Amino acid sequence: MMIRILVVLMAISATASAQQTSLQDLVDRAAKTTLERFADNKLQQDQLSITLINLRDPMRPVTVSFRGNERVYPASVVKLFYLVAAHRWLEDKKVELTPELNRALKDMIVDSSNEATQYVVDVLTHTTSGYELPPKEMEAWQYQRNAFNRYFSSLGYTNINVNQKTFCEDAYGRERVSRGPNGENRNKLTTDATARLMMEIVTGKAANATRTRAMMDLLRREYSGKSDDPDNQGRGFTGMALQGAEGFRLWSKAGWTSTTRHDVAYIETPEGAQFVLATFTSGHSNDREIIPTVARVVIDGLKEGN
Repeated sequence: MMIRILVVLMAISATASAQQTSLQDLVDRAAKTTLERFADNKLQQDQLSITLINLRDPMRPVTVSFRGNERVYPASVVKLFYLVAAHRWLEDKKVELTPELNRALKDMIVDSSNEATQYVVDVLTHTTSGYELPPKEMEAWQYQRNAFNRYFSSLGYTNINVNQKTFCEDAYGRERVSRGPNGENRNKLTTDATARLMMEIVTGKAANATRTRAMMDLLRREYSGKSDDPDNQGRGFTGMALQGAEGFRLWSKAGWTSTTRHDVAYIETPEGAQFVLATFTSGHSNDREIIPTVARVVIDGLKEGN
C-alpha cells in the first residue's frame, strides 16, 4: 500500500514539475516576443516584469515569472492591496462600513480615483494628510500608516511597500516627507506579490465569501466595445488582447503614470483555462500594446494545453 501511495505521489510530482517547466517556457516566450517586438522602441529587459499563475487546478496553482520579484513603482495597482485590507478589516470588525467608505471603495477600484484612495487610506490607518510634523509625531504617524505593510507581512508578502497614498500631482507635507529624501519609501510592488493577491481574491482566501463577491464585482471588466478613454481599465490593458474574442471573462486592476503601465488580471477562457497574469512595464507608458502583447502570447500558449 505504501509503495502505491509513493508511486502516485511521484507521478503527481512529475506532472507538476512538467507543467511548471512548460509554463515557465511560455512566460519566457512572452517576454522574448515582447522585447523583440518593441526593440525599436528601446524596451529593455529590466523594464518588463511578468507573473503567471495557472489555476487549472485551484488546489494546486502553478506560479511562474519573468523578473517577478523585482520591486517596481506600482501606480494604481497598489489600490488592490487597499481593497483587500479594507474588506479583511471590515470582516474582522476593525473598521465600520459606512456609506462613504463603501462609495470610496467603489470609486477607487472601478474609476481608479486617487481622491477615493486617499479617503480609504485615511480611514483604514487613522491618518490624515497635512503639514509636516515634528520628528516624534511623524514617527507615530508613519507607524499608523505602516498598518498595511504589517498586515501583508503577517501573510508572508515580502519585498513590497504599500504605505503611500496615490496622487495625480506630487504630494506635500507629511505625505512628501514620508517618502524619504530620495523617494526611497515610495510604494513598491512585485508582479509575484500582485498576482498572488489577485489569486487569493479569486480563490476566496483573502476574505469571506460575501466580501469576495463584493471585491470581484468591483474588479469585473468589460473588454468588448469601444471607449474614448485609451486607458480604460477593461479595454486599454490586458483586455486589449481579448477584443474581438467571445466567451472570455475578465477581472482586473490597472494603473499608469507618465512612465509606467501595469495590469493584474484574472481571466477565464471559453476553453476552461483560469489564470492570473500580472504585467508591469516602466519607461514606456505610451506603448500601450506591450501588456496586450504579453497577454496574447500567454493566452495562445494556454490554448495549446499548457
